[in-house]
Amino acid sequence: MSDLAQQFADAQARIKPVSVGTDVMLDLYALYKQATSGDVAGDRPGMLDVRGRAKYDAWAKRKGLTKDAAMEQYITVVGKHAK
Repeated sequence: MSDLAQQFADAQARIKPVSVGTDVMLDLYALYKQATSGDVAGDRPGMLDVRGRAKYDAWAKRKGLTKDAAMEQYITVVGKHAK
């Protein structure tokens, strides 16, 4: 496992017990998905699926971000919120 991948895994473990706001959770979700799955795919959820739509939109904002860059940003966000 590369050093970046190990840091990414460590960051995931560090953030799980921490309570953060909705905006931070959406950022973490989007960065995680971009790092693990790449660009968002599929149709945008409908207006009645508020949660699904917010998650889709957050992920779509990261379109084109490389896997490594997404991991680095994820690690940075966790570093700001998990002590």
